[in-house]
Amino acid sequence: MCPQTERLERLMSEESGECCETDVAERLDSLRSYRPETPAGPDADLTALKTLGNDTRYTIVRLLTAAGRELCVCEINPVVDVSDSAISHALSDLHDAGLVTRRKDGTWRHYEATDRAEAILTALDETRRTDR
Repeated sequence: MCPQTERLERLMSEESGECCETDVAERLDSLRSYRPETPAGPDADLTALKTLGNDTRYTIVRLLTAAGRELCVCEINPVVDVSDSAISHALSDLHDAGLVTRRKDGTWRHYEATDRAEAILTALDETRRTDR
């Protein structure tokens, strides 16, 4: 066996008491068959998750989701305790990641959480363990 599969061979030997190259090859084929279930281009997913990995951006998305409607930047500023430039940068990142929409109305900018942002937050809420 090659160095990459030595540990797998040891695991399989411990599980079944014996293991041969054919067993390892079959297990590898089985594991490789899971690959197509991974999105072909996971960049958008990774970007969305990385973007939500910041406290300010996470707070803004939570606020927009809870509001259930567009909010003007002037409504977000008093609630999120960071500088105006930090909010502006966070909103830009959220927009680029596809987690908020923005609309300009004269000098006002309005933001709203996207369905994707809401679905991600819902998934987090549903999977959070509350019994700890």
